Amino acid sequence: MAIKEDIERGNDTVLESAAVSLLQEENDMADKEDGYTDQTSSKASLWMVYFSTFVAVCGSFEFGSCAGYSSPTQTAIRTDLSLSLAEYSVFGSILTFGAMIGAITSGPIPDFIGRKGAMRTATGFCVGGWLAIYFAKGALLLDVGRLATGYGMGVFSYVVPVFIAEIAPKNLRGALTTINQLMICTGVSVAFIIGTVLTWRALALTGLIPCAVLLFGLFFIPESPRWLAKIGREKEFEAALQDLRGKDTNISKEADEIRDYIETLERLPKAKMMDLFQRRYLNSVIIGVGLMVFQQFGGINGICFYVSNIFETAGFSAAVGTIIYAILQVVITGLNTTVIDKAGRKPLLLVSSTGLVLGCILSGDHNLALDAVPILAVTGILIYISAFSAGMGAVPWVIMSEIFPINIKGAAGSLATLVNWFGAWAVSYTFNFLMSWSAYGTFILYAAINAGAILFVVTLVPETKGKTLEQIQAAINA
Repeated sequence: MAIKEDIERGNDTVLESAAVSLLQEENDMADKEDGYTDQTSSKASLWMVYFSTFVAVCGSFEFGSCAGYSSPTQTAIRTDLSLSLAEYSVFGSILTFGAMIGAITSGPIPDFIGRKGAMRTATGFCVGGWLAIYFAKGALLLDVGRLATGYGMGVFSYVVPVFIAEIAPKNLRGALTTINQLMICTGVSVAFIIGTVLTWRALALTGLIPCAVLLFGLFFIPESPRWLAKIGREKEFEAALQDLRGKDTNISKEADEIRDYIETLERLPKAKMMDLFQRRYLNSVIIGVGLMVFQQFGGINGICFYVSNIFETAGFSAAVGTIIYAILQVVITGLNTTVIDKAGRKPLLLVSSTGLVLGCILSGDHNLALDAVPILAVTGILIYISAFSAGMGAVPWVIMSEIFPINIKGAAGSLATLVNWFGAWAVSYTFNFLMSWSAYGTFILYAAINAGAILFVVTLVPETKGKTLEQIQAAINA
């Protein structure tokens, strides 16, 4: 026991020493990095970062295409294949189960075969799933295809933001990682809009387009330098980092920082799922998982299910209302990418959570609102989705990609992603039951959870803008 305790204390000391060292160096590095920052901010030198991000977020667009597919196709699929409402409900909901399975494996796969390898794997499942849906003659093949695309979604939801965070310079990391959520919203919106004019089989084939672009683009972009350093591929690590920063950029300082941090982490035992709850990692796990809990249990999937009914009851066209809803998502998430590295992560989360509370309260007593001022209920829903898109939609994924040390990133990322998808399923499943109990109570419950998110962000979530991944992780886990 004494030996074991000494080892544990020694491991803690190693990590704490690394944390202190990195934090002490942060101020000294700030002045020295002015020239480095200027170089990495050059568009000419960063074209590979932008191109790599574009390729990776094709996976995010694919995610959105999968999520948005079932909404415009329900009537046509049920008619063509003679499906009951229960059979179609299975088709719609099985996507989330596939995503939960994908979430469980989303950490180990990128750690074992690399970030690019994980994206190829996810793309393969999506291609197989879309083809199964296209050729389906009955419920079985339809469900198999939907499950496969869900698995791909689950892997994409983790590996894309992590890959972007690991390749981006610190001054661009927030904006580039937020593009992940922007492309998810865009994929959902495009699927909904073109689904009104294409057959359901043709819409399935459109899901292959982002897969093709992603597979082709992966041949031309480098692997994550941090992953290459972690597995000891030194020459490839330096080459990848040089490609990403530009051939004329001095990468020695950044490369040394990455090496030093990984060497420190390698002295620790290989992390397993239960290791995440050790003191040295607990802060980052609480923050990453907690944000996912508040993101999903704040009611976003329930609101999405209820939005058409709200618009119809208020005298709005469901199609027009949903298109407005989709456009708001895309526009506000797009604006978010321009301010996240200036305003910071924490202020966006606080503004977003406050807006979510307001939107829930306005939508809460919907029967009274619709009898008195019909536009009030619609306004509540639009405020809700605007607020969600302004912060709580994208920022938890950005922070999740930043805070986990690389030696636990696989296990911790799997846990956070699994919790996110479980929350999506739980809210979707319970929403109708809650609404039948009390519409007012349902929205007030969501308002209370979002109010809890405000408290959580104020007390526990750190500001990560303008810091390297190593500095962030050292500060949180010190």
